[in-house]
Amino acid sequence: MAYKALDIARKLIRMADWDTANGGDNMTNLRLQKLLYYEQGYHLAKFDTPLFDEDVESWIYGPVVPVVYDFYKQYGSQILPVPSEEIDLSEEEESLFGQVFEAYREFSAIGLMNLTHRETPWLRAVPHDRGTVINQEVMRKFFKTQLD
Repeated sequence: MAYKALDIARKLIRMADWDTANGGDNMTNLRLQKLLYYEQGYHLAKFDTPLFDEDVESWIYGPVVPVVYDFYKQYGSQILPVPSEEIDLSEEEESLFGQVFEAYREFSAIGLMNLTHRETPWLRAVPHDRGTVINQEVMRKFFKTQLD
């Protein structure tokens, strides 16, 4: 079952807020966009279905989910507000979601951007501009190679 990208974004923001007590970074829109990309990629690789239906696009600063970007762009590079509620995923999805967050939690927004700039899905989706969709099948194949 695919969720709404904004619901997944809210879940990531809440996780980051909880993680700040453990030395993690707060969530900015730039960091959020990259984490959405990683969550989508690993979900595609493990379950062969998208975590959310909205497209991930290839922008100059890395992968972006436009509907989420547009919702939070008013905050610029500031820390995003923490939502009061979050959705629940299936048990298997929650497990993977947490593992992906844990794997990338220590990276800054710029660090995540630099990672995505070296990966096939972003590199192949050109031009790097709004409207250039990163193909889900390319993501699925790439992230299958990253599963451990």
